[in-house]
Amino acid sequence: MEFDVLIIGGGVAGMSCALVLGSAQLKPYAQGKKIGIVMHQKASALDGALFNNVLGIAPGTTGKELLEMGRTQLSETYPHVVQIENEKVTSVKPSDAGFLIKTNKNSYSSSVVVIAVGPSNLFNIEGLFKYVESHQNLPAKKERIQLKNSDHLVDENLYVAGVLAGWRSQYATAAGSGAHVATEILTLWNDGQTSMVHDSEPK
Repeated sequence: MEFDVLIIGGGVAGMSCALVLGSAQLKPYAQGKKIGIVMHQKASALDGALFNNVLGIAPGTTGKELLEMGRTQLSETYPHVVQIENEKVTSVKPSDAGFLIKTNKNSYSSSVVVIAVGPSNLFNIEGLFKYVESHQNLPAKKERIQLKNSDHLVDENLYVAGVLAGWRSQYATAAGSGAHVATEILTLWNDGQTSMVHDSEPK
């Protein structure tokens, strides 16, 4: 399967990125773009989380509930975004089409790739090891990693989002990082003209 952008990671940053990209479907520069997200989350930093301090989220919402709500929101609001379930990415390597992404079950190609998995030092996506470094904003004793990047850009058409981009592990920060990457991709599709998506109430 071929994509214009494939997001790897179905956590906060990945789904935030997918939601913003999905919302641009009526923009001329985004029409017909094939967007996918690999949802595999063997373990999430949100397991056991309880949210009382996030704007717009009802106090008492758990991390597991929030992830499930995100999946439902994405599938119901932007069903054209392909959610790939029960697959784990094993490698991301450059190809003539941009990137070849292999999972434990299938292979995909994509012009743009967004890496939005957790910052565990068990990170094992082949082809990306050369970008790995110690996390700059988390305690060294946690042994977390990040991917070398400049404003989320790791390499040409290769982005990183969330805590893996070097941000601290705060929900709103990770969500904002994913949304920011989405606007970078929309700007890329819009021939470098700054692009954002804002919905508004009908008048």
